[in-house]
Amino acid sequence: MTLVTRGASRLSRQGGKAFRNARANAAFFTTAAQAAPALVGGSKASGSRMAPMSKNVAPVRSYATPAKNLTGSIKTVIGAVVDVHFDGENLPPILNALDVQFAEGQEKPEGGRLVLEVAQHLGENTVRCIAMDATAGLIRGQGVIDTGAPIMVPVGPATLGRIMNVIGQPIDQRGEIKGSKLLPIHNDPPPFVDQSTQAEVLETGIKVVDLLAPYARGGKIGLFGGAGVGKTVLIQELINNIAKAHGGYSVFTGVGERTREGNDLYHEMRETGVINLEGDSKVALVFGQMNEPPGARARVALTGLTIAEYFRDEEGQDVLLFIDNIFRFTQAGSEVSALLGRIPSAVGYQPTLSTDMGQMQERITTTKKGSITSVQAVYVPADDLTDPAPATTFAHLDATTVLSRGIAELGIYPAVDPLDSKSRMLDPRIVGQRHYDIATKTQQILQSYKSLQDIIAILGMDELSEEDKLTVERARKIQRFMSQPFAVAQVFTGIEGRLVPLKETVDAFEEILAGKHDHISESSFYMVGGIEDVKAKHEKALKEQGA
Repeated sequence: MTLVTRGASRLSRQGGKAFRNARANAAFFTTAAQAAPALVGGSKASGSRMAPMSKNVAPVRSYATPAKNLTGSIKTVIGAVVDVHFDGENLPPILNALDVQFAEGQEKPEGGRLVLEVAQHLGENTVRCIAMDATAGLIRGQGVIDTGAPIMVPVGPATLGRIMNVIGQPIDQRGEIKGSKLLPIHNDPPPFVDQSTQAEVLETGIKVVDLLAPYARGGKIGLFGGAGVGKTVLIQELINNIAKAHGGYSVFTGVGERTREGNDLYHEMRETGVINLEGDSKVALVFGQMNEPPGARARVALTGLTIAEYFRDEEGQDVLLFIDNIFRFTQAGSEVSALLGRIPSAVGYQPTLSTDMGQMQERITTTKKGSITSVQAVYVPADDLTDPAPATTFAHLDATTVLSRGIAELGIYPAVDPLDSKSRMLDPRIVGQRHYDIATKTQQILQSYKSLQDIIAILGMDELSEEDKLTVERARKIQRFMSQPFAVAQVFTGIEGRLVPLKETVDAFEEILAGKHDHISESSFYMVGGIEDVKAKHEKALKEQGA
């Protein structure tokens, strides 16, 4: 009983103290509210018009302003995070770019410019920034100037055939990018009223893709493939075919790329004519390499996207945007988030993972002027599709193209797996009932062949029924017909590249399924374009045998 009494008296004392504090706070706010009209020189008599501000009252401070040339100084440097103090009454807004000033003789980054992007306002006239390059050599008190805008990068035809970094500086040692317009890398998605709602297939000229997993014009495609299965060659052929068939441009964005891979890609593009140093190039390259700070890797995808947006909106082009690798974009965002002190979410990713991904992916769309079709390489950590990074990416994809090592080992290129690759465009309401039926029958016969392979391996072809034998023969012809000579691989294979229109592709597979070419040998279907090439190859083989 005594314990209960003591507890009750303690609670009553605490409650009384809380009540007195609340009453004091209420009195303060009431007084402040009564004094507010006097501060701005207003009164009941003044009506709707307000009197001029009193000279004794300090002006209201604006904490974020687009005004240029605000000068500050570096306060703290911790890795890729830099705190900057400003002496004036204004601070640069979030996402503004700040230029670091270097003294004569002081070590500068390779491009001669270090850009900081404002990420947080800490109070006390201090902003926290993420560096777009290495911060080695920075000192406290070093000058910083606000550019008055987000990171601005060059866009337009002058960027074609050039290699740039995250802030739009050329890194191909071929001089400045002249005559180009500058645009900010942060932008809003096109308004709904400007977006095209019509589902339309983008022809690639690649038979297996167009038939079984067609790409959407303005869609997003996930490209899954390990090392050595022909991912780079497929990317190059898509760049080449889009330019030939649609006159469109491509933008390749290396996010967290290995320097060696980026270098190899550039030289292969030069050899195959995708990049022409004399002019008439079809692709712009943007790289944020693996050795660069997380700020550069987290923003370089937006740099590439900004270049693609210009070609779509200003020139009405169908643009192909490659992002390799979209997982590294997420990974860099996670690093930046940790550096800024945010509490991590599931599996250590940033709490803003869905927002970061959505802000970028929503800008990749079709408008009434043009389209951006994105092909994104997706790395799946530990083959776990439920990992937050790939799971968030899958929510935005319209199609998945899976490159299989097993198919590459058969010598069939492109090594696209016809059973694992999927697309939401393979719908009778979009591609038509005939295309849908032929694609479904093709997958059905390939699946039947796959299930019979174990029996063939153990017992041999002779033990199969006549119907199964016919299924296997047609499936093997279909499998070989899905191979295709690429224009970009012509210098290595010696076979002229073939771009096959969608109608020819559908007609050819329909004829094979109907048994019209059962008399032609399997080898005639290998590495050809359309069905006419198959017939020509067969006739040539017969002549050689007759001779």
